[in-house]
Order: sequence, then C-alpha cells, then structure tokens
Amino acid sequence: MNRAERGTRETHAALPVALREAVDDFADHLSRVRNRSAHTVRAYVGDLVSLLDHAARMGCVGVADLDLGVLRSWLAKQRTTGAARTTMARRAASARTFSAWAHRAGLLPTDVAAPLASPRAHRDLPTVLRADQVTALIEAPAARPTTPAPAARAEGVGGERSMAGPDPSNASPPAPADGEAARAVVLRDRVLLELLYATGARISEVCGLDTADVDDARRVVRVLGKGSRERSVPYGVPAQRALDEWLRAGRPVLAGPESGGALLLGARGGRLHPTIARRVVAGYAEAAGLPRTSPHGLRHSAATHLLEGGADLRAVQELLGHSSLASTQIYTHVSVERLRAVYRQAHPRA
Repeated sequence: MNRAERGTRETHAALPVALREAVDDFADHLSRVRNRSAHTVRAYVGDLVSLLDHAARMGCVGVADLDLGVLRSWLAKQRTTGAARTTMARRAASARTFSAWAHRAGLLPTDVAAPLASPRAHRDLPTVLRADQVTALIEAPAARPTTPAPAARAEGVGGERSMAGPDPSNASPPAPADGEAARAVVLRDRVLLELLYATGARISEVCGLDTADVDDARRVVRVLGKGSRERSVPYGVPAQRALDEWLRAGRPVLAGPESGGALLLGARGGRLHPTIARRVVAGYAEAAGLPRTSPHGLRHSAATHLLEGGADLRAVQELLGHSSLASTQIYTHVSVERLRAVYRQAHPRA
C-alpha cells in the first residue's frame, strides 16, 4: 500500500459513520454492479473520500447534507492546491457519478451534482513511434540474448516485485541472473513487445493473458478489456514466432507453483506485473536510443499505423476495445498532424 492509499484509508476511517458507509456501498456498487476494475474503484473511492472529508469539515454528517455549494467548494479547494485540469475533470466526474448513484439509492433527495461543471481536460496528442523505430524497439532484446535485459535488472532477476509494485526504497543492486533465466527473460521481453504492438492492447490486458487465450491456428488472442468486455484481437507472424519460442524455451524455465495459466511470467514465476512490463518497454527504448516510450505509446503507434495504412476507423475501434468511437478518433488527429508536418516541409508554397 502506497502513501496515498494509506492516507485515503485513514481519512475514510475518520469519516462520520453514515458517510463512511456510503463510501463502502458505493465502492461495492462500482465493483459488483458496474463491474469496474480495482484500479477504477480505487480512483473513485479516493476522490469520494476526499469529497466527503471536505463535506464533514463543513458540517455534513450524512449524504443528504450534500449540496452543490459543498461540491463546488471542494473543487475550488482542489484547484487552489494546484490540481491539474485533468485531475479536476476526473474528480468532478467522480462527484457526478456518486451523486447520481446516491439519488437512485434514496440517499439524496435530488441529484445535486447534475449541474456541476468541470474544466475541460486538455487532451494531448499521443506520442507515436515511426515504424522503423518500433522495429528497433522490438528487436532490441535480440541484441543481448545471454545477459540480463533491462527488465531483468529491474526485476532483480530472481523476481518481480509484489503486486503493490516495485519498492523504490530498495536501492541495493539486484543479484545477477543465471544464464538460462536471463535468456528466458529476454524471450519474454520480446514476446511482450511484439504483442503490445501487434494487438494494440493495453498493458494490463497483455499482462492478464493466459496461455488458453492464445489461438495459434487463427492467430488471435482473447483479451479481457475494461468493464470485463471480451474481444478477439489478431496478431501477425512475427508475434507468432516470438510466442512459439517463448512457450517452447522461455516460459518453462521461469514457470513455478505461482504461474497458473499466466502467459507472461515474472522472473520468480508469478504473473508479470504491469509495473515491470512498463520498465521493460522503457528500458529497451532507452537501450535502442529511442524517445521515451511506454506500453501505451506502442498502443498509440499501432493504432496510428493501422489508420495510416488504410484501416477503417470502426475496425481500429474494435481492435483497441474502445466503447466510444470518439476515443479512437484522436488517432486520426495524429495522422493529420503528421500530414501537416510533411506538407510544411515538402510543399514549395507551404
């Protein structure tokens, strides 16, 4: 548990009983009824605890005491502490979601947050690698087949960190990996990079894959996305080769009692944690001399390259698992920006 989560738990425990119970009921609703991920539930609960703590300090003892003035006062306080526009937008959305639920549950006489405005979040265009840069990134593990890879050093090969993530206070150097385990980690890194780009899947989705989710015959993987929505995503021949080699010569080396059906494993045999996977991508990008790159950057790159190659926007939406086409349309903006850059550089009258 990190410092922020400890602070949220302590603040939650100090709330008046009625407000504390409302937080718990709302979290249960998000998890069981709305089928939200644990990460999403934590974010909503953190925002709600902050809101209700502010409300309690203003004299509210129950949910029914909330009104629009309290909500606006809370957001104004967040703004004065330097919260970013994206954070403010998310917290306003959390307040509206809670208010709507509380009204339906009979805890609020009206949906007090319905008229609550929020700052429009600035949406940056995603960073996109060129196709040759993606190739350099994916081939980076092959450059060090017998030595611990960047991810191996991050894990301390002998092991991925706990599910709470890496411990930044652990500054001691990791123990060197034996050659066989190091080679297995390199094979895993290669298939991780291949799958991220080939499928355009989120890092949590790729780390959540089981061996049973891979359909070799059709070259598709079954991905469990946000809201437990399942989709089948194709992948190409290079990813298939990397998968075959990993399953034949890599995974059996790392597999242990904690492996279960997980496709990608950490160095201690448990399911590969997304935090370590992010370090894999960042480490190889740095080693290949590329711009700072994340797994989401590979997702952006895959979507943009598909659209630039003539793929239909709806098909890319399905591939990425976006519930709204508006989420996919940002990649058309990336393509247009690239077109503009080329035009400005090459056209005589630009």
